[in-house]
Amino acid sequence: MGMPPLASGPHGPDTLRPLLDTVLDALRTGAAARRGPLPAGGPRAVAARVSEAAGDILPERGAPEALRALVTALAEGAADPAHPLCAAHLHGAPLAVATAADLAASVLNPSLDSWDQAPAASALEALVTRTLARETGAADALVTTGGTESNQLAVLLAREAQGANVRLVHGAGVHHSVPRAAWLLGLPEPVTVPAPAGTLDPASLDEALTRIPGPHLVVATAGTTDAGLIDPLPEIAGRCAAHGARLHVDAAYGAGLLFSDRHRPRLAGLEAAHTVTLDLHKLGWQPIAAGLLTVKDPGDLHALHHRAEYLNPDDDTDAGLPDLLGRSPRTSRRPDILKIAVTLKTLGRSGLGTLVDTVCALAEEFAAHVHDHPGFELHAPPTISTVLFRPAHATDDAVAAVRRTLLTTGAAVLGRARTDGRLWLKATLLNPHTRPDDLAALLTLVETALEGPTPR
Repeated sequence: MGMPPLASGPHGPDTLRPLLDTVLDALRTGAAARRGPLPAGGPRAVAARVSEAAGDILPERGAPEALRALVTALAEGAADPAHPLCAAHLHGAPLAVATAADLAASVLNPSLDSWDQAPAASALEALVTRTLARETGAADALVTTGGTESNQLAVLLAREAQGANVRLVHGAGVHHSVPRAAWLLGLPEPVTVPAPAGTLDPASLDEALTRIPGPHLVVATAGTTDAGLIDPLPEIAGRCAAHGARLHVDAAYGAGLLFSDRHRPRLAGLEAAHTVTLDLHKLGWQPIAAGLLTVKDPGDLHALHHRAEYLNPDDDTDAGLPDLLGRSPRTSRRPDILKIAVTLKTLGRSGLGTLVDTVCALAEEFAAHVHDHPGFELHAPPTISTVLFRPAHATDDAVAAVRRTLLTTGAAVLGRARTDGRLWLKATLLNPHTRPDDLAALLTLVETALEGPTPR
């Protein structure tokens, strides 16, 4: 075997073209073999098929067919977020145009830790991050790997601004990354405020801020993981202002509503936050990862400043070369901003808003179908695009078993959530191509799974 070709450079496109044909054919073959939203057989069966396809993963001599074989195996064993019956998580199918842009990012392979590695990408990132920051009422934004990194950065910036004794105060439905961030950063044990209706209670928050010595970082949520609920942001912001508390809003899920004229008002109060988490690989239909943290006071970002002689020496910075090292705690960093920029420019606000409106309407339609079905119980009308439901009169053990049956047979992918002391099935609807017949089929599959394994 000669020297393997590179993807970039003047001959890169010609080298890639036949390989892309191979990848696309393998994706098609794998999906056809899977025949559903999830591979059948459960973890052992999937692992066995992958092992068989991979064989000796580091052979003495290379295998020319490795690309086709492994992509086919991965596609056959994938959970397909584009399948209408794959509705468990905040993990949506990416837009084709965003995926194509991501290929260009991989080919060019800039690393956003110094300007001389990413001249155009760094300029594009500065343009897009500030545009998206303005959507939340902020001044700047950092690109992250997702909600977890964004939340950890928000807590870090609060610690640097308020001191190492800052107390996190959050609702019971907060994302697990928030208390974990306090642990990672060595902060005091967070204070959990009751969320009797699934959302942070402003009166209880006021009591906690009065009783517990500050400084405080209050974390509110716009789009909870379990049910997609939005905390009462205006009231929370008012309590924070009255007590001098810093406010972070985890809008990893809900921030996509900003693109919708119809649903944007649900995020009133977001503009009062010091920092906001966004995830455009949720209601933005981006390939993972596409997270951001918006920051109201750009001065907060000085805490991330770091000097490395080989990346941002003082004389280069003084000469006008942008300093990128303070834009992330990571060093090597791919240009995730390209796919976001291409999507924003291609679809515009109205195009993205239409997608958001479509999946929200889909959730309302599914909830109405559940409500009208005598065999099911609806937890509550959806706030965004998540619907919690369960078979009527079923035990929690039966609900859990139904979900596992659907997963093992590969018939459907549903999530689970425990709220109000009971276990619920969770449908997170992010696919704008899903149709009413698909939703009816989902309920039929759940009914059938109550009686035993669902045939393929």
